[in-house]
Parts: sequence; structure tokens; C-alpha cells
Amino acid sequence: MSDLQQQEMFAALGRIPSGLFVLTVRHGDQETGMLTSWVQQCSFDPPQLTVALKQGREIEAWLTEGATFALNILDESQTDMIGHFGRGFALSEPAFTGLDLTRSPAGHPLLIEAHAYLECQIVARVPVGDHDLVVARLVGGKRLNEGEPMVHIRKIGSHY
Repeated sequence: MSDLQQQEMFAALGRIPSGLFVLTVRHGDQETGMLTSWVQQCSFDPPQLTVALKQGREIEAWLTEGATFALNILDESQTDMIGHFGRGFALSEPAFTGLDLTRSPAGHPLLIEAHAYLECQIVARVPVGDHDLVVARLVGGKRLNEGEPMVHIRKIGSHY
């Protein structure tokens, strides 16, 4: 493939729309959150979704088969969450300083201003290129606020 063909392909790949989400997880008395965009429903019965998780992130140690997490679906107005969670957090670093939170039934942090949340339990994790595909069964969820979910379209498909 020529450089031009590859550039055109990545330009097209980046046009696949996705949402923007904050994945939150509690592990013992520690908790953290991360910005994610590659989330997709993958099953009706049972209801399941996939999350692409970049390999090498510290949080992957907590996202093992059987673990639970919450997926906060950002509202289109919550652009401040992109900056807050976009840089990532070390597991020992406080991720929720200055944010208004509530808790999911399993105790995971929920952003009060989020559009909705889903609580999930991991049923599989499969390496796919430079990411792991996390497959999770929905165990709960709720729409929290009116409005519209945030939609994200990248300019190019070769990086975030």
C-alpha cells in the first residue's frame, strides 16, 4: 500500500463515530477512571458490550475476567471530562478530585452529571493488535440526565 493510500485509509477510518465515556472502577479501597471511546454493544441476550483497552495501561490489572466496572456515558456538554480523564491516571493517583460523584450498586464512582451509566462484569478479554477487547455483560444501568450523549469523530484513524 502506498503512503497516499494509507493516509486515505486512515482518514476514512477516523470517520467512524463513537461515543465518549469514562470507565470507572473500584478495587478494594482504591478507585480510578479513564476516558474511553471504543465502546460498542455486541449482544442482546445477554446484553453485552465491548471496550477496547490499550495494552500497557495500569488499569488493565484491575480489569480482569469477573471484575466489574461502571461505564459513564458522557453528555454532549461534558467536554471538561475529556481534559480531566484524557491524560490518564496512575492507579495510586486520585482521579476524582473536584468532581461530584455518586456510587453504582457495586460501589463504582459515577459522575453525577453523566447522561447515563452502565454497570458491567467482564466475561472475556482478548488481545487484538495494540489493544485488548474487553467483553462485559451488563448487570445494571440507568439514564441519569436528559440531553444527548457525546459523539466523537477522529480526524485520522491511526491515533487518538
